[in-house]
Amino acid sequence: MKVLKKPLVFYVIVLAFLCSNSILGKSDKAHDEGEVSSKEEVEAYILHHIKDAHDFHLFSYTSSEGERKHVGFPLPVIVWSSKGLVTFMSSKFHHDDSGHHIVEAGGSRFAKVHSKIYELDATAKEIAFDEHHHSTNAHKVLDLSITKSVIGVLLVGLLMFLGFSSLARQYKNRKVPVGFGRVLEPLVLYVRDEIARPNIGEKHYRRFTGYLLTVFFFIWILNLLGLTPLGFNVTGQLAVTACLAIFTLIIYSFSGNKDYWKHILWMPGVPVLIRPVLAIIELAGALLIKPFSLLVRLFANISAGHIVVMSLIAIMFTLKDTLGVAGATALSFVLSFFITLIEVLVAFLQAYIFTMLSALFIGMAVEEHDHAH
Repeated sequence: MKVLKKPLVFYVIVLAFLCSNSILGKSDKAHDEGEVSSKEEVEAYILHHIKDAHDFHLFSYTSSEGERKHVGFPLPVIVWSSKGLVTFMSSKFHHDDSGHHIVEAGGSRFAKVHSKIYELDATAKEIAFDEHHHSTNAHKVLDLSITKSVIGVLLVGLLMFLGFSSLARQYKNRKVPVGFGRVLEPLVLYVRDEIARPNIGEKHYRRFTGYLLTVFFFIWILNLLGLTPLGFNVTGQLAVTACLAIFTLIIYSFSGNKDYWKHILWMPGVPVLIRPVLAIIELAGALLIKPFSLLVRLFANISAGHIVVMSLIAIMFTLKDTLGVAGATALSFVLSFFITLIEVLVAFLQAYIFTMLSALFIGMAVEEHDHAH
């Protein structure tokens, strides 16, 4: 497939170069300004990078006066505390993740530690932890905040709505799409003809093609956004992948025909005494193992990809004394570039695998068995 008379692989390479170069530059800049300078700080930076955040942080720098400046914008913090629903902007935490800065709102006092928000006791002036890192004077709240991952989900949803609305209008007005619709059409046909139709069957595939298309493009675009300097890691959040897996679970569970549930609950063709044992195994597979495999595969692969890329970037810090600053930076850039190139392909592959397995599970649920045969 070609886009704008250029091979698709050309754009993949350009995207990988820009992503690796942007992340490399940001990390190098952070090192120059003294943000990370040891192995422990590098590990903490990587773990912080893959977590969700209550503000949209772009980059940081040190002013000429030596003061640390953060560039970004705050997001709404929405928590359910002992006093009820409380809202305030994340800027009140002033980028303080140590728990020493207390925010007073709605008659309660809150502190943020490692991206988790705690409500302090009435007499507490700062949050305290025991040797097991359990809070002794505060408790966690129900966090309903608009986080960075939520912004990513909303952004991708808006992009998908605009893109596919335009494609639908083009199909309505003419037979051949134009512009960006020519990019979307081959992918739509691929999901329909290579994933939905062969795995679900000719009779039922149309019912589920819309869901499969939504899941495929949603995961794929989010995976690509995770490789950009914006720093989204939405599909690396366990809650997001679990939600997607639960959607697939609900669809194939409620769409399953009587043959599907009969083969799960009372397997025909086997001795009666073995059927209850098989029922337990099949139920565990249908309700637990299948969705668990969906959520863990996506979460683990995307998170591991981010960790590997950031670890290779960290070579410039950990090996600068051995190879020199220039040598460590060059090695870090080359390795991170090629790994990012692979991650661009993995972004598509993970979307394909999730969609393929979802179609396979749905197809197993709606398959009609020929008992006479």
